[in-house]
Amino acid sequence: MKNISLQILLVFTAFFIYRCGTNKQPGNENNVQGPDSSGTKHKYDTVLMMAGINSKGVGRFDNIKLTHPLDEQMVTSGKRIYETKCFACHKLTTELLVGPGWSGVTSRRTPEWIMNWVTNTKVMLDKDQAAQADMAVCLIRMPNQDLTDQQARDVLEFMRKNDGKN
Repeated sequence: MKNISLQILLVFTAFFIYRCGTNKQPGNENNVQGPDSSGTKHKYDTVLMMAGINSKGVGRFDNIKLTHPLDEQMVTSGKRIYETKCFACHKLTTELLVGPGWSGVTSRRTPEWIMNWVTNTKVMLDKDQAAQADMAVCLIRMPNQDLTDQQARDVLEFMRKNDGKN
């Protein structure tokens, strides 16, 4: 069983490297961007979901209630947090910087996974297969940003706005 898991991880790693190398998008990365212009999900994330890897992650968040419509106050707060703690490593497009681009993340990952990732990064990298697959691409562990639960929720709301959710 471990051999099959290792083979799957190696296939994902090779695909991630290929995908990141061909996913550069010039343009104004400082503005909030909508979904990937192709309108399609990232192929590797679709494969992860089909393999049952897309989950709620590892952590205390197992049921996040989303706002409809978006809470603009949370979006504004999340944008400020992004601009102070996240922008050095993450673009709002699909382009890989130090970490993966944020465009489409709320379609590829569950709200619970995102909240667990932001607040429980070390454990997620140690135990969550989707986080480990992303790590295989980026090769740098995301540092703990010491966000409160509310700050993490605000960042999630900003991510939803970036993805064109309403």
